[in-house]
Amino acid sequence: MPRKKALTSKIYVLDTNILLHEPLAFLSFKENDVIVPMTVLEELDYIKDSKKDVARDARVSIRAMEDLLHDATPEDMLKGVSMQGMLAGDAAPTGNLSIFADLNMPESQQVFTSNENDNRIINVALHLQRTCAPRAVILVTKDINMRLKAKGAGMALVEDYRTDQLISDIKYLSKGYHRFEGDFWENVKSVDSRTEGRDTIHSIPRKVLPEGYINEFLLDDSQHFAGLIESMDNDTMDVLDLGYERLMGRHAWGVSPKNIGQAMALHSLLDPHIDLVILTGPAGSGKTLLALAAALEMVVERNMYDKIIVTRSTPEIAESIGFLPGTEEEKMAPWLAAITDSLEVLHKSDENAKGSMSYIMEKANIQFKSVNFMRGRSLQNAIVILDESQNLTASQLKTIITRCGEGTKLICSGNLAQIDSNYLSAVTSGLTYIVEKFKNFSGSATINLDGVVRSRLAEFAEEQL
Repeated sequence: MPRKKALTSKIYVLDTNILLHEPLAFLSFKENDVIVPMTVLEELDYIKDSKKDVARDARVSIRAMEDLLHDATPEDMLKGVSMQGMLAGDAAPTGNLSIFADLNMPESQQVFTSNENDNRIINVALHLQRTCAPRAVILVTKDINMRLKAKGAGMALVEDYRTDQLISDIKYLSKGYHRFEGDFWENVKSVDSRTEGRDTIHSIPRKVLPEGYINEFLLDDSQHFAGLIESMDNDTMDVLDLGYERLMGRHAWGVSPKNIGQAMALHSLLDPHIDLVILTGPAGSGKTLLALAAALEMVVERNMYDKIIVTRSTPEIAESIGFLPGTEEEKMAPWLAAITDSLEVLHKSDENAKGSMSYIMEKANIQFKSVNFMRGRSLQNAIVILDESQNLTASQLKTIITRCGEGTKLICSGNLAQIDSNYLSAVTSGLTYIVEKFKNFSGSATINLDGVVRSRLAEFAEEQL
């Protein structure tokens, strides 16, 4: 039982998936108390020794709790140990962490008598709600069904974990460009233009677009002007004049843009000064095809990189990959069919399409890798294409991003409307997290592709279904 504290502080009961989503989540509740049921520790213990992609997160969480509790007596662990000093800064926790021994919980205190883990955790929250009143007790879980069950059983306060949520609605997510009504220059009262080589750069007042960020594009309705924010300070920002028609004229590996979104994406993908390109948008908008075409252009034609590494999020791959025959690349092939499909599209006009694909895969040194085996590597002078990244958490994406060494370009693509994870939503996806976190980083660019170009059938389905 937690120690009695001021009624203004709350008690948070954490589900296992919270600690898998963010291993140090128990440190995010400031002055409030945190309770971890013994059932959660059991689940973490099982997961840490498994082959699941969250095994590392389970181990990190267990070690962090052990660091805090290693000197505590059994009585202290039940009553609560102060988390003060675990983190620095204004968000440092001052509440207590305690372990609730629910494995031997009397049946008279249980609402659910079945021995399922979710039910045992809900029983803990309901018991604390009764015994700790009037202090607020809140069950925190990313499992939607568990939230519904808890509310149905009488749990007054049930929440999703939102501490790492940077935006409240996906409509506020950065698109990577700004569109002005009418003619762009009608919004500009003063401008100082200069020429650098073949480029024209305009210095315009920052107040024209106070919410702009470096590497964001500027468009208008006239379809004559297209610019890119290159730098900015408190008063002015430098805009590279790209020209709408010139931007639409970009191409890579025989692929030309079908709309202005694809043109902006190609410009960012081919820019050697941008280390991270994030492509979001619906199925059929060309994310994977553009990424692969640009990668082949830069590796084979321009010799800017040594190889292409392709990987993607595969929720069940950690357990099933071992049962598939062949090498790692052969095991990954079924999961990366989108890449081979795109390769077929890029070489469908060749006389021997299959032979061309084999030749290019060897020439470009295309490697299919599992996300599980990316940890611990240092990738140098390569292009890394991370497909389906909407299914990764922020910590998983951080693990992959930090693998990128000198001269490596990372391309993350994903559709936030197609999240397969039980514990992620569009606003809590790691893809959303990095879009917001990297929007002010001069080495990154985000492009939201909003047009479906795969087929009229795919476009109709995206709009109507």
